[in-house]
Amino acid sequence: MKVIKMKEYLKRYVDDDLEFYLNAIGAILIIGPKWCGKTTSAEQHCNSTLKLQDKYKSENFLYLKNINPYKLLEGEKPRLIDEWQEAPELWDIVRNSVDEVGEDGLYILTGSTVVDKSKIMHSGAGRIHRLMMRPMSLYESKESNGKISIIELFKNPHLDIDGIESKLSIDDLFFAMCRGGWPASLNKKSKEAQLSVVYSYLDVVSNEDMSNIDDTKRDPNKVRFILQSYARNISTNVNNKKIIGDISKHYGKISEPTFYSYINALKKLFVIDNIGAWSPNIKSKTSIRAHEKKEFIDPSIAVAALNLNPEGLYENMIFTGYLFENLCIRDLSIYTYHEGSIISYYRDKSGLEVDCVIHLRNGDYALIEFKLGSKEEEKGAKNLIKMKNLIKKSGMKEPSFLAIVNGGQFAYTRKDGVKVIPIGCLR
Repeated sequence: MKVIKMKEYLKRYVDDDLEFYLNAIGAILIIGPKWCGKTTSAEQHCNSTLKLQDKYKSENFLYLKNINPYKLLEGEKPRLIDEWQEAPELWDIVRNSVDEVGEDGLYILTGSTVVDKSKIMHSGAGRIHRLMMRPMSLYESKESNGKISIIELFKNPHLDIDGIESKLSIDDLFFAMCRGGWPASLNKKSKEAQLSVVYSYLDVVSNEDMSNIDDTKRDPNKVRFILQSYARNISTNVNNKKIIGDISKHYGKISEPTFYSYINALKKLFVIDNIGAWSPNIKSKTSIRAHEKKEFIDPSIAVAALNLNPEGLYENMIFTGYLFENLCIRDLSIYTYHEGSIISYYRDKSGLEVDCVIHLRNGDYALIEFKLGSKEEEKGAKNLIKMKNLIKKSGMKEPSFLAIVNGGQFAYTRKDGVKVIPIGCLR
């Protein structure tokens, strides 16, 4: 298998958003997990940089922060303030500077954690625009050929996709799920080194970040136990009580307050990225399942939490199917983010489910099923058609299109109108 190597900067979806908002608002905050490439992307658009985690300059930064924080903002604009949460006071200083200068494109802030709102005075609304950045999609890492645009499908649901071919083999796909979308992994010389990056990421999260985020000491072993249980339930809507029971069964009793303290910290670090349930106004005979679906910001986190590798994915194809769903959620979130997408899922007690519902800002939406292989295609298509008929009867606006995203080779439109699209063709 060919190893992808990142010898130069690979363009990210966030680049276009940065370019747009630098001409529309005073400051931009890029949030997302550490190591996803926030700083590198921001550096493509800034003219000066302040790195608050620079260990050689941090003492001087802290001194200036206490004596004259405005000095930290001096520099050619746009000015990048990297990991701004190290000095939360800068938020209000940046906001005030934007008001005083009255220009667009002054500052880019990056942050790998959610900052406690009590540490800032103002929301930054109208002055600081937030952009969410995830690890790389398959298109950004050049593993998907991107011949089918999900946004173009919204605009033209009858787009001819028949015969478009993915070059991503099943082995390539499994490797990509295990390696994840971490930009640093693409620079490694061997497959083994590429796969090791996410393990290093989890070590840092477990041993350092989980305690540093709010100065609350947390047990690294408990972090790993929670991640392992979460990974075993990836892409399911199992309730948290079952996960607490799973942790207690395998690793030792954990109280609900402790569990939620750890989960909230993992969310603040952008490790966990659950999706909510969609509750349309349809006349369904059964109630709707409303629990969040358990997802990670990147599928490789689940792989690393369970100490697996690409070969190990063949041993449990049911789990691998759920892992594939997490990969698809990650990529579709990236491909549709610019259009203000909200991603959810549908499931009722009768068993009718739709893996993914993508709502765009303009009100359009699509229903999508994820099927790693072709064996489950018929079931996925029936679910989509049944859901569409329920929506039609209710008088609601109908979905723009129905699709099954799979790990296959060729794209085509079924006779019932459902699009079948390999993940290796999407952008």
